[in-house]
Amino acid sequence: MNASPDGNPLLEVANLTKYFPVRKGVFGRTSDWIQAVDDVSFHVRPGETLGLVGESGCGKTTVGRTLLRLIEPTAGKILFQGRDLTALSPAELRPVRRDLSIIFQDPFSSLNPRMTVGGIVGEGLAVHGVGTRRERIDLVKETLEKCGLSASYVNRYPHEFSGGQRQRIGIARALILNPKFIVCDEAVSALDVSIQSQIINLLVELKEQYGIAYLFIAHDLSVVEYISDRVAVMYLGKIVELTTSEELYQNPLHPYTKALLSAVPVPDPTHQRTRIILEGDVPSPLHPPPGCRFHPRCPVAVQGLCDVKVPKTVEADGHQVACHVAEEELRGAGKEPRVIRGH
Repeated sequence: MNASPDGNPLLEVANLTKYFPVRKGVFGRTSDWIQAVDDVSFHVRPGETLGLVGESGCGKTTVGRTLLRLIEPTAGKILFQGRDLTALSPAELRPVRRDLSIIFQDPFSSLNPRMTVGGIVGEGLAVHGVGTRRERIDLVKETLEKCGLSASYVNRYPHEFSGGQRQRIGIARALILNPKFIVCDEAVSALDVSIQSQIINLLVELKEQYGIAYLFIAHDLSVVEYISDRVAVMYLGKIVELTTSEELYQNPLHPYTKALLSAVPVPDPTHQRTRIILEGDVPSPLHPPPGCRFHPRCPVAVQGLCDVKVPKTVEADGHQVACHVAEEELRGAGKEPRVIRGH
């Protein structure tokens, strides 16, 4: 699972930015901006799973929804198969949406309780005018069976199912139009551990069978390690580290990544791991700190550098990191990092 597929990028994200206005007063004038996503860049290859991890509130879900233009970006480019989605009108974007889909976090609130399973899963087919009514019903049944559900469920309602079954319905809805790219937004975090493994294995099977690319958003690093080819670590609206799953878990470079990995439980009672405890709370995206955004909580921050200068994103042997200290450590190890972004 850890080898990145070959080929040109299916999705390229360049300098993606999303600020939300803070409005005050009777007339709702904009008084400030919440910097939810700030200058994020990455790519996803066909059939690849890119994991996106970080603490709650770091901007992971905003990235996923902005990619699909469920939320309009403030700036940046989103290239899907070479076409800039940010430049498309709603009419031009409509046919492209067949190749893009999303699995939502909450399997309870994401399904319309007044619609049958058949109506929920087949809604995309009806919107895009795929087939006749009979053909759509047959395709819905076939897709439900692919997702481990009975075809007889088409006339039942969401309240009749468990959380795991509801999430399978959500996966069937995302899969029905045979998309090339799916955003999995915390797709298993609301489920029991035993159900999580079933859903993860289902996603892996669908990826191998249909060559689907995933952006897998999660905070459970163990799950991300299992399903992802590459992993991007996000902190307060910025990607601070990006590399292959194997490299990230064996050789993390950013202090924040090291702290996250130190908190992952190890299923070996004889193995002792030094826990890195981060001081303080995550700063507000309304007024992020100057310099490196992680420096107020970083155990190795250099005064006069990390609190003043924004770190460049550098790359060495395919491993990207945005950290002054990590950059110097790479040089000390005989690796000359190449600047990817920043000045």
